[in-house]
Amino acid sequence: MNAKIQFVKGINEKVLPDVRLTRSRDGSTGTATFKFKNPQILEKNTAREGEITGMYLIDEEGTLETRDVNALFLNGKPEIIESIYIMKSPESWDRFMRFMERYGESNGLVFTKAN
Repeated sequence: MNAKIQFVKGINEKVLPDVRLTRSRDGSTGTATFKFKNPQILEKNTAREGEITGMYLIDEEGTLETRDVNALFLNGKPEIIESIYIMKSPESWDRFMRFMERYGESNGLVFTKAN
């Protein structure tokens, strides 16, 4: 099973996000901020499939989800979806990183560490 991201259950988002990670100094919590530029889910024909109810990160282990999803508008049109996934324990950080590793492999993404 390929790892995938959905905003409406059953519809895979094909636009790849920019993902920024932060982690507390003690490693107990973390945040992943996803930015999708011109995501497919905002196209008129896709928008008819249903309302955005959250961001679902789906892989062979199951589903991670967040309801923290916002659209950013430019010139009155939605252009960017920004979503924040919060990890509240070292275990949830590890689970998220396993998802990202699978998602990266499925989509040819690489991890670049900030300086």
